[in-house]
Amino acid sequence: MRIRSNVERTLHDAPMFKAGALQDAIFNSENFSSIATDAQGVIQIFNVGAERMLGYVATEVVDKLTPAAISDRDELIARALALSEELGVEIRPGFEAMVFKARRGIEDIYDLTYIRKDGSRFPALVSVTALRDANGSVIGYLLIGTDNTLRKRAEAAQALLDQRLLVSNAELEKARAVAEKANLAKSEFLSSMSHELRTPLNAVLGFAQLMASDTPPPRPSQQRSIDQILKGGWYLLSLINEILDLAMIESGKVTMSQESMSVGEVLNDCQGMIEPQAAKRGIRLEFTKLDKKFYVHADRTRVKQVMINLLSNAIKYNTVGGAVTVKCSLSGVDRVRISVQDTGIGLGPDQVAHLFQPFNRLGQENSGEEGTGIGLVVTKQLVELMGGVIGVESSIGVGTVFWVEFAASEAPRLLIDNADELALERRQNMPHKSEADGQPTLLYVEDNPANLALVEQLIARRGDLRILTAINANLGIELARAYLPDVILMDINLPGMSGYDALEILRADPATHHIPVLALSANAMPRDIEKGMAAGFFRYLTKPIRVREFMEALDVALEHAATTSQK
Repeated sequence: MRIRSNVERTLHDAPMFKAGALQDAIFNSENFSSIATDAQGVIQIFNVGAERMLGYVATEVVDKLTPAAISDRDELIARALALSEELGVEIRPGFEAMVFKARRGIEDIYDLTYIRKDGSRFPALVSVTALRDANGSVIGYLLIGTDNTLRKRAEAAQALLDQRLLVSNAELEKARAVAEKANLAKSEFLSSMSHELRTPLNAVLGFAQLMASDTPPPRPSQQRSIDQILKGGWYLLSLINEILDLAMIESGKVTMSQESMSVGEVLNDCQGMIEPQAAKRGIRLEFTKLDKKFYVHADRTRVKQVMINLLSNAIKYNTVGGAVTVKCSLSGVDRVRISVQDTGIGLGPDQVAHLFQPFNRLGQENSGEEGTGIGLVVTKQLVELMGGVIGVESSIGVGTVFWVEFAASEAPRLLIDNADELALERRQNMPHKSEADGQPTLLYVEDNPANLALVEQLIARRGDLRILTAINANLGIELARAYLPDVILMDINLPGMSGYDALEILRADPATHHIPVLALSANAMPRDIEKGMAAGFFRYLTKPIRVREFMEALDVALEHAATTSQK
């Protein structure tokens, strides 16, 4: 018989040697505990990891204890009850609860609290497997556990964080709801204040304008008094508008309608509006001719508001016989800069640093110039809301340059040149009622006697309109159905039925749905105007009445009514 060589023995025993080495590595690992028991649960193997985790040496537990003896008793009782309910059999607390599923071939991994030799406790994740002989009979159990302390701490920390987040989110939601409620209340207050302030101003300014244009004209001394009334009234209206604008911006209620718009067209409009103020003070206006058409992405109305404010300041704080120069140019490749330069006394560095602070007039309180220190604050915030930038450069004794920059834009599609001329041509060709047809009729629905009297006198000055009046919406609807007026002028805040409700009824009636209805209201916030136009009013006029604007709106409505009646 041939004796095997050492090489042959090594090759033949290699798999067995490898398996033995792996088993030794497992049972000597310090990273997890390996506890093997016999069929009755008595510990037979207690590896190095188990010794490290639990503080026992193997000789203290082998053939002496079961894993239940080093586990939390209350947890085993709870586990036994849960398994009994789950599986429908009675399971005793203790080791049976630990291995019941494994004995039936069910994979079982669960959390368990181990108790060390010194009585301290730590969470473990335990995997239990039944050990079987060649015939499939259970000969013992293997419990492999890992220290779960770090994971439990992480879970506890995450749970605490989640709880704090829930509390924080709840508090944030509550704060948001409170803020929204406060903003709504502020918005309602602003709208109410606007209405309450504008209503008496309407009477003051309206009748003052009537007196100024009376025939025969007022005596010079009377005219001076009227001028003072008008000056104070318009200034008070400007102050109300500035304060409301600032409050609306701060409460986030300002809406923007940004689109491609022509800078040249806005500057032409501003020039026409500001020239009387400049002429009155002897200030020369110079609008530099543009070498090309500039377009920016912005809100046309707000840009005009910004420019009027800058121009008005340049005129107010200029020197006698001074000049205001307006220029427009490209800034970089994608922005358009508009600058307003004056020849005033200029500002020092300290004044420039405080320029955009509310109610700070930079020492101009005793200059004789009316102002609040709000206008530039509103201007800056409007520019920034449109994604623009505002800046200032000033030198004492030389003057000041304010500039604004907006994102450049392409020309809007379907841009119609000479739009004003086309509109004038359409107006001149618009058919009117002939004398034989009788005068057109205006129905004015208003509950305020002063406002009724004011509009009656304005219409009387025209001489080409017959006026009917109603002091509430119900009477107004009856008169509209009975007389079919050409145009209806409607207050919004009426007793009983509102102007909105009356408009809805008139629109629903085939006999009156074609009549243009103009709103005339002291609710003059931008959102009020938007709401009115969305509801279907032909125009939305605000109080106090500006006579020229009022008359022009009536002309447009009458032209519309004449055109509609011929169809």
